[in-house]
Amino acid sequence: MTEATPAHGTGKTAKIAVVGTGPTGLMAAEVLAERGMEVTLHDAMRSPARKFLLAGRGGLNLTHSEDFETLLGRYGAASARLRPALEAFSPEALREWCAALGEPTFIGTSGRVFPASFRATPLLRAWLKRLSDLGVRFATRHRWQGWDAKGNPIFATADGPIEPEVDALILALGGASWPRLGSDGSWTDILAREGIGLAPLRPANCGFCVPWSENFRSRFAGEPIKGAMFSHGALSQRGEAVVTERGIEGGAIYALSASLREAILKNGETTLHIALRPDLSPEEIEERLRKSSEGRKPTLSNLLRKALKLAPVAIGLLYESRLGAATPLSALSHRELAELVNSISIRLTGIAPIARAISTAGGILFDEIDDNFMLRKKPGVFVAGEMLDWEAPTGGYLLQACFSTGVAAARGALRWVESKR
Repeated sequence: MTEATPAHGTGKTAKIAVVGTGPTGLMAAEVLAERGMEVTLHDAMRSPARKFLLAGRGGLNLTHSEDFETLLGRYGAASARLRPALEAFSPEALREWCAALGEPTFIGTSGRVFPASFRATPLLRAWLKRLSDLGVRFATRHRWQGWDAKGNPIFATADGPIEPEVDALILALGGASWPRLGSDGSWTDILAREGIGLAPLRPANCGFCVPWSENFRSRFAGEPIKGAMFSHGALSQRGEAVVTERGIEGGAIYALSASLREAILKNGETTLHIALRPDLSPEEIEERLRKSSEGRKPTLSNLLRKALKLAPVAIGLLYESRLGAATPLSALSHRELAELVNSISIRLTGIAPIARAISTAGGILFDEIDDNFMLRKKPGVFVAGEMLDWEAPTGGYLLQACFSTGVAAARGALRWVESKR
């Protein structure tokens, strides 16, 4: 451990509070503790990193292996503001950090990066041990309430409010998705009262509402739509989606969610286009249908299944898309059917609740922070992670930015403390 940094020229070790024990807060605490800071991690929950653990249940996707400029582009309008943090703690640095914890990583066939164990639990266990060895203190069931008159943070605890004196404060409180795991977005009210500019929190990587017919819903809810191309406007995503009781969700939908969400917020609804056999032209589809019909009279469902290898849910989508049309699906010619297979239109009428979204968009405007991730209106207070106004698709991009901004905010806090010596 490096020599401890005195606080404000007093000769005492600097005290820094980090609020939030997700990956952003844990990473910030590690960077600070390695520099000898006296770090306390506060969290309203009774145990750390609950959402991180949930994310790892299906295979913990830490980051992505694609080239840096492509990866940076995944952050859309926030790319330029996130670039310095992502360059300073890159996907390669994240992989090296994991390896140093005894959790080497591997690149999957999609280019996504996973820990070798494929789970969050071993990584988190090793991480918490490292933090403990560095002297980081955990203060659970401490809910941040804002600041006292002296500028110190206030925490509500089982024993009443406490107001610890600190030299810097890092807020890593997450967004508002899966609030039962700790990130409920309540911090927005506190910051708004301080005059800090915020973009409203909105669902990201979320599902959408579709007015399915009762027959389609009862038969296919929970069924995956595989190998299709999903499109909205100029955006397209090849992948998988899942039919739900009230709509549609899944990886391909999440990749389009920002565009779909904004269109629904503006117009009340929007249209999702689905190509069930995107690798086949209409002419190729028509020829397959014709050949499979020669010399026999198969039912339409059997024809679609045999000629195009369509699953029942895909065939159901074709029927669903023609409900109310003047010409039913069964009366279409092979040519008309071939055109429809790759041009299904699904009406989306709403956005799934933010509590069920994987992540959130919106948060603290970048103009409210300086290059050190410090709030301009609250000197000595740093913010990072999903609290900031950025969003990204699933695929490792969410965690990468959380890790990177956690490092950036911690380094900013270190510079702040050094400047006060």
